[in-house]
Amino acid sequence: MNRFWIVIAAALLALPAAAQTYPSKAIRLVAPFPPGGSIDVVGRLLATKLSESLGQQIVVDNRSGASGILGTEVVMNSPPDGYTILINTIPFVTNQFLMPRVPYDALRDFVQISLVASAPSFVTVHPSVPVRSIQELIALAKSKPGQLNYSSAGVGTNPHIAGELFNLLAGVDIVAVQYKGGGPADTAVIAGEVALTFGNVSQQTAYVKGGRLRALAVTSAKRIAAMPELPTVAEAGVPGYEFETWFVVSAPKATPRAIVDTLNSHIRKVMTPPDQVKLYEERGVTVIASPPEEAAAHLEREQKKWGRVIKERGIKAE
Repeated sequence: MNRFWIVIAAALLALPAAAQTYPSKAIRLVAPFPPGGSIDVVGRLLATKLSESLGQQIVVDNRSGASGILGTEVVMNSPPDGYTILINTIPFVTNQFLMPRVPYDALRDFVQISLVASAPSFVTVHPSVPVRSIQELIALAKSKPGQLNYSSAGVGTNPHIAGELFNLLAGVDIVAVQYKGGGPADTAVIAGEVALTFGNVSQQTAYVKGGRLRALAVTSAKRIAAMPELPTVAEAGVPGYEFETWFVVSAPKATPRAIVDTLNSHIRKVMTPPDQVKLYEERGVTVIASPPEEAAAHLEREQKKWGRVIKERGIKAE
């Protein structure tokens, strides 16, 4: 057997071995936004069950800053050995269209492990705001152009894009106030610093049910099981409005396929049982748990979609 075939045979034998021995220590799951936001909520739900399944601790590491760029860069520059992975959402593919210098490309510099879930947002207001419907919010905003504020988790994040789409389609001017993540953005509304926000259902359901925020509508195309009485934004008076986010688990680009497959199989194992699907649904989250190829294809579509939307609608990092 010549040297070429010896090398190929050795490589093929090594892949199953890598899958069998991985993981042999704790895994760090980087969430590039502060605690309390949707990425943190979904990441911690996933980490709990994944730790049990893999037999190693999954440590959620909140590395926030620059609309998710700092934490994402940490993962990109980590060894591609499966011990530092990322959970991210729409800013993963939008930052490059909004920021002057972004050190990564989601498709070029990462391998996708699984598109784990999706979730819409609520349009929520502080209880003191004198509106109980989307139509009333639009009327108030039109009576006070530029005077109402909404909290966002940073430039180009989910609340920012959802809010600017609302401004555009509803014909209003509600001003974005940027905070350092979804958790701080929610806190700002709860404290009355701003009038409203477009926070993810996964992070806001408890606040709404507890009366700390008032939900006016949900941003998805259909009503959600967690709160079936709540109308969609489109139903409530803004035809064509739809916004839903997603959560993807990724790793540095050169991560071996055997490790990617191991992580993917355990993610699918722990997220798809009926009790887990119900657990996520109660938080307004839809389980996907896709194969790696579907996750990569989804990110490619989202990168093209949001790049076009951001350019056409003039959303800028200001």
